Amino acid sequence: MKEGKWLDYRLNWEELLKAIGQELMALVLLCLLKAALIKADDYTWGGPENTGTGSVNPGSENVCLTDQASCGCCLMQQQIHRMTQFFNTSLNELEKELIKSITVLNNVRASRSAFSVALTNQQKLDCLGPFRDDRLIAYKHVFINLGEGYNVDTGIFTAPRSGVYSLALTVYSDAGSPGNTLAACASLQVNGQVMAGPRERNMQDQEDSATIVLALHLQAGDKVAVNLPIGCFLCDNSSHYNTFTGFLLYATD
Repeated sequence: MKEGKWLDYRLNWEELLKAIGQELMALVLLCLLKAALIKADDYTWGGPENTGTGSVNPGSENVCLTDQASCGCCLMQQQIHRMTQFFNTSLNELEKELIKSITVLNNVRASRSAFSVALTNQQKLDCLGPFRDDRLIAYKHVFINLGEGYNVDTGIFTAPRSGVYSLALTVYSDAGSPGNTLAACASLQVNGQVMAGPRERNMQDQEDSATIVLALHLQAGDKVAVNLPIGCFLCDNSSHYNTFTGFLLYATD
């Protein structure tokens, strides 16, 4: 009899523990569900609602309010919303960088400036000068005129933008025979002011040449030209003994 009662007590105790365990599990599930609902209330299919009060945007559907079983979808939508914001932000930054790169590239293209010209391209040796007054030399044969800064009609190069330019001038002359006066001379000018001038004037040499190379800081619109002084003469043919060259090293504007 005692053993039967003990068995009944043991069965009742196990049933009690089982019932308590089920109630605890139900309680835990309710707590988790409540927490999920509280968290989900702040989100809709459009992402987090930042109203300042934690209320749901009445203009958008809140899945957690219409279907509590879909709260996981709300939380997943939150992550998708954050990823969308991240990718949109990244795309905007990339677009800004692309615009900057295009602007820099356009500036580089616009700043390309280089020219190289020779006095003539005739087969026969021909001389320019001497004259009774100074004259600007119009170099007729063009090797390159990138940016169209050099005017073949006037012989003037106009700086397209402010910057440091490399300028080179080579002069050559032939007196024709020994004993004649050789006058291979010219002057490089910027806005009418002489910067430098190669000069070979004597009666000992039948022919001679000279070269100068300068780096000058020019302002946009400055005029660069080569002047042929009084009494000087230059001779050239298709060998291109007389050349005038310039190009932009780097812009400063």
